[in-house]
Amino acid sequence: MLTRSDDLDILLTVVDSGGFSAAADTLNIQVARVSRAVSKIEQQLGVTILNRTTRRIELTDEGRQFVESVRTGLLQLQRAEDELVSRGELPQGRLRVDAASPFVFHQLVPLMHDFRQAYPDITLELTSNEGYVDLLEKRTDVAIRIGKLNDSTLYARPLGNSALHIVASPDYIARRGAPQKVADLGGHELLGFTEPKVLNQWPLKGGEDITPTISSSNGETLRQLALSGNGIACLSGFMINDDLAAGRLVTLLNHDKINVAEREQVSAMYYKSSTVARRISAFIEFIQPRLTL
Repeated sequence: MLTRSDDLDILLTVVDSGGFSAAADTLNIQVARVSRAVSKIEQQLGVTILNRTTRRIELTDEGRQFVESVRTGLLQLQRAEDELVSRGELPQGRLRVDAASPFVFHQLVPLMHDFRQAYPDITLELTSNEGYVDLLEKRTDVAIRIGKLNDSTLYARPLGNSALHIVASPDYIARRGAPQKVADLGGHELLGFTEPKVLNQWPLKGGEDITPTISSSNGETLRQLALSGNGIACLSGFMINDDLAAGRLVTLLNHDKINVAEREQVSAMYYKSSTVARRISAFIEFIQPRLTL
């Protein structure tokens, strides 16, 4: 074998992060080390893998095919190592978990101390992405997803349902009044998502897509805006149940809500063939009964 696995791992990080500097930051190594690793691979194989410009990098056709094969090969090696490591009494090794940042903040972070006490040999990596991620490309073992599921190549483990609520702060309602019917929303400040647009389809009778006066790609940002009295938002219970119980937010238009169970489902997604299944099962079985959806 002409190339080394650590150099190949650096190459994949360059491709996934979009550049040499970004890869160096991700791997916590010097940019020169990254550049040497990629140049070494190209010299050993006698092909150009990356076309470099001052602003970006692009895979050549040969490079694209090579990277796909390398990614699959390194994943198989990692799974083989994981399988050996996981044969102990308790699951061991690295577990990469991805979820939208509000879910990480409000549901996973409060459970991490107890999880680490129960499984001290599992090394957790928590990442936050507001949209769906490619588990293979991002080297993610399990992703927590809210809403309709489309990817048939993944196994879905239901975690429960988290109700959607139309909410505002008491301060906002005191200043602007509470809408009594769906049509009244047109006279209010509305907080919504920049993307995906489906999240601006509020679960209300006769309601259409709302047009936000303030929008964000991040649900936690919308929660903070609502708490600060900036308007009315549609948010999942998993991030605002404590706010509702404490009276920091109040629900609106409850009599006009419609059932949107598909949008409210919470699932854990992972590859059916994953050899880190023991770690995934340990993680899911630990968090599921403790989630406050």
